[in-house]
Amino acid sequence: MSKKSVVIWDGNVRDAALSILLAVDKNQAYSNLLLNETIKRHKIEAKDRALLTEITYGTLQYKMTLDYYLEPFIRGSVDHWVRWLLRLSLYQMHYLTRIPPHAAVNEAVEIAKRRGHQGIASMVNGILRSILRQGVASTDEIKDPIERLAIETSHPEWLVQRFVDNYGIEVAAEMLHENNVPPVQTVRVNTTKATVEQAIASIEAEGLSAKRSELMPECLHVTNGQPARTKAFQDGLITIQDESSMIPANVLHPSPGMRVLDMCAAPGGKTTHIAEIMKNEGSILATDLHPHKLDLIDHNTDRLGIDIVETAPIDGRKAPDFLQLESYDAILVDAPCSGLGVMRRKPDIKYTKREEDLENLQKIQLALLDAATKVLKIDGRLVYSTCTVDKRENEGTVEAFLSTHPEMEAIQLESLPTKLAEKQANGMLQVFPQDFGSDGFFVAAFRKKGESN
Repeated sequence: MSKKSVVIWDGNVRDAALSILLAVDKNQAYSNLLLNETIKRHKIEAKDRALLTEITYGTLQYKMTLDYYLEPFIRGSVDHWVRWLLRLSLYQMHYLTRIPPHAAVNEAVEIAKRRGHQGIASMVNGILRSILRQGVASTDEIKDPIERLAIETSHPEWLVQRFVDNYGIEVAAEMLHENNVPPVQTVRVNTTKATVEQAIASIEAEGLSAKRSELMPECLHVTNGQPARTKAFQDGLITIQDESSMIPANVLHPSPGMRVLDMCAAPGGKTTHIAEIMKNEGSILATDLHPHKLDLIDHNTDRLGIDIVETAPIDGRKAPDFLQLESYDAILVDAPCSGLGVMRRKPDIKYTKREEDLENLQKIQLALLDAATKVLKIDGRLVYSTCTVDKRENEGTVEAFLSTHPEMEAIQLESLPTKLAEKQANGMLQVFPQDFGSDGFFVAAFRKKGESN
């Protein structure tokens, strides 16, 4: 590949998308971070920004499906970057109705000439025009239901099998398809600074459309524009947060004046939500294993006008070594997890995760919960949450935790809207991406009853 390809943005959306895809694949960088960084650094305009986002995410989301469609048309081996160019072009031809197929082919040929040579350009042209003439193979030809679902939804077979084992083929299929649907933009209203109505008025004054969620009262759905660029965001009236991740702070339900610990706090979305529920009265210690991430929390609290949060670089598993025992009224453990609930925001996750990675996570989750019990007061509330839909990390971790901590008991999840409250079972709530169009998320709540109870 020529050195020119290192330049991500030269005004060509498809070439930029290809550069991002290659960087994600080579460096295992998160697509959402690289995409946002590219848009910000080069001040890419709204029209180009939308197309760049769509074709980058779309190509990643359907990578395995696109390879299945391409396979009959590729003879011999092709360079790594050429395969990504073919995927990118076929994604536009097959999934995007507003882009004329011949335009996607012509653009691919030009990129192939610039990055390679005429021979590569001719091959790309031949493959894509053959697909235009003949169409792509149907996935109905795949007999094995797990393999077919894996190719249809572009998820590795081990993950499809795991979801089917966990929830049955119907729920799994629905979830896998939903993972390829772009997420709704949601923001949380900072209730210490504005009412929901005031936040909506401020956002709409800048030409964006905002609607109050029917699920979480402090959540707004924004259907156009970039909320992070609004005055409402700059002034701290709103913060960017997925609707599902607003659940843990509500379940923790801290009162003003309480002493609260957020053990895995960065970048601080849930920390600031807890502070808002507490009406900015009391104290919150926000800890994180990575010291540099604490700056993100400080930045968020400053923008939102919250002054009850202190940060400390503490590995949550070692909390009892640094913090006073039985001194916190409420603790949130939003634990490190596989992230399998947020794959539509980070489609690269499904290709980089391995099954053995998931097995190691439960040890960390249990160590965090164990440490939390030691610094939690008698009768204190502990909330465990993850952004995954994996049963071992969720129900499995809760069961393992309770079996070794007789002083803790599972409790009903409080302060939830009716639709969510109805979904809980045994002090646990699993939200799937298809339930409300939000991220997959899990929450469980416990009370420290002490030795005598």
